[in-house]
Parts: sequence; C-alpha cells; structure tokens
Amino acid sequence: MITLFHSPRTRSTRFIFLLEELGAPYEIKVVKTRGRDPDGIPDPANPHPHGKIPAISDDGVVVFESPAIALYLTDKFPRHRLGPVVGEPGRGAYLSWLAYYTGVAEPAFVCKFKNYEVPAGTAGWVPVDEVMPVILRQLERGPYLLGEHFSAVDILYGTTFAMFLNTPMLPQSRVIEDYARRVTSRPAYAKAQALDGA
Repeated sequence: MITLFHSPRTRSTRFIFLLEELGAPYEIKVVKTRGRDPDGIPDPANPHPHGKIPAISDDGVVVFESPAIALYLTDKFPRHRLGPVVGEPGRGAYLSWLAYYTGVAEPAFVCKFKNYEVPAGTAGWVPVDEVMPVILRQLERGPYLLGEHFSAVDILYGTTFAMFLNTPMLPQSRVIEDYARRVTSRPAYAKAQALDGA
C-alpha cells in the first residue's frame, strides 16, 4: 500500500493523478507543510526531511521529490506503461526529462515567479526563456514529451503548464496549450481533482 503525504491544492495532487493512472493501491494522508503552518513547525507525520510535499511511503520505504516518486512508482507498477523500465527504449529520455523537471525547469519557473534573476554561472540553471524552447522542440515531435506515449513525465510538466496557462510565466503557444489540455483531459486528472481536498 502506497501512502501519499498530501496537502490540498499543491504539487502532491499530481501524484493522486499518477496513482490513479497506475491503478496502484494507495491512501492519502493529509499533512501540514512547513510553508503552510503559521508557526513553521514541521509536522511530525510528514516524512519529508524539510517538511514539504510530495512524499510517499511504500510500507515504510519513504521516497520524496517529484522525479524520484514518479520513477519509483512507474518502476513498481509497470502494467500501464507510464515509464519505460530498465533496458527498454526511451528509458534514457524518461530519466532525462524527469531530472530536467526539478534540476532545470522548476528552478527557472520559481525564479520567474518570484522575479529573481537567475544567478550567472549557476550550474544547470537557466531562465525560462531558455527552458521553454527546449520543451517546445520536444513537443513538436509528438503529442507527449516521450513522443506518442503518455508517461509520468507528462504529469509533472502538463499539470505545471496547466497552472500557468495565460499568465506571463509561459510564452503564448498553441503547442503548450494543447499539450496541457491533453494531459488534464484524462479521467485520472479529474479524479485527482475530486480527491484533492477530500
């Protein structure tokens, strides 16, 4: 049984989406996060080392950070093919896009959202204006980041883009709009939204 440590209307909601797509057995445990607790006191029920989310527990095995959770779950529940397994074609691209999400794309979005200048010479970090052309080129090759096949990578990127559509965070792009709508039109996304605050 997977336990998802969750806070409503946060990035942990996308893991309800992923767990539903995988058909995995899971339960949701709502926890406080450091940023949402007015005292800033970590919730002892939250296993994330910094009191953040997402995090999961698989019968006591704790996994935290979005790419690690996505990889762990798609390896553990491969039946629905939401991530290439070891030895399959596309595994390298899958790992690269997972790592790119938190290593490059997310820091770029945070910097833009907070109006911070991306530090010059910072390893791996670039502004959103450099991130989005890379993603757009990939999506011009197929409907999803891995081509024709929807994967857990699309849950990370697609839900992020859906959140920022029609804002200055993203360039105006029909490709991005269509992609975000394609990802969020899936029944598992609607189920995740319904369960988000339940």
